Amino acid sequence: MDLRIFTEPQQGASYDTLLKVARTAEELGAFSAFFRSDHYLKMGDVDGLPGPTDAWITLAGLARDTSTIRLGTLMTAATFRLPGVTAIQVAQVDAMSGGRVEFGLGAGWYEAEHTAYGIPFPKEKFGRLEEQLAIITGLWRTKLGDTFDFAGEFYTLTDSPALPKPAQEHVPVLVGGHGPKRTPALAARFADEFNLPFASVDDTAAQFGRVRAAVEQAGRPADALVYSNALVACVGRDDAEVARRAARIGREVEELKENGLAGTPDEVVEKIGRYAAVGSERTYLQILDLDDLDHLELIASRVAPQLG
Repeated sequence: MDLRIFTEPQQGASYDTLLKVARTAEELGAFSAFFRSDHYLKMGDVDGLPGPTDAWITLAGLARDTSTIRLGTLMTAATFRLPGVTAIQVAQVDAMSGGRVEFGLGAGWYEAEHTAYGIPFPKEKFGRLEEQLAIITGLWRTKLGDTFDFAGEFYTLTDSPALPKPAQEHVPVLVGGHGPKRTPALAARFADEFNLPFASVDDTAAQFGRVRAAVEQAGRPADALVYSNALVACVGRDDAEVARRAARIGREVEELKENGLAGTPDEVVEKIGRYAAVGSERTYLQILDLDDLDHLELIASRVAPQLG
């Protein structure tokens, strides 16, 4: 089981805080990647201070301020960006990092953040997402010296030089979500990884099955994709430490145990094993208290070694 760190900076985090988390994750050696969400507005009962940070500006900084850990988004919001510009930004950050970027792209869903910052919130989001994936991957695939054209319902590109290219020959693309039909089809067409956020073991098994069937129907081996989950983490050496960490993020222990990865290291290992049994190969640990670096050390020393 591959473990990765997943952060939600819109809840309140500066770049310096994110850098400390990313560097700690890198130094511990137990986590293969540092990922962040792509939101501009807080959610729930937090102040969100000092305010939002942009996902790709953050990752550009981390590309230079880290050296080995992989970097990515769960998920970049298609509603925030134009596909051609996004292709340029991601390719540049990939080059800045020496080829460590992974690109998750989602439709965008949080209407309030669009209203708060003057970003259009279109009714038809899924079609835009599909065209963005086609354009971004098409631009990266275009051979040097050739041009790229695209004529869709939402976007048109003409004679694009399709530059710059990422440092990697192929940037891993992540698609995710709970949709039973269109989401699996989109993953089958474009994704290297399918991610299911905040789902039960049973729901994970069902959605992974849909995606695997769609991948095979598209003419690809079902195992061509990595299958992953994103789950909130709240790990403690004992029940008291678990309770303290749960209180710090405003959650109840039993709710966290039901819906996430909460408890002692052994309890969390057992829960991760249940996800592995239904096909999960990678877990994104949603870390909500970004000042608690001891939490990362505990997971690295007591959870990761038991996962092989």
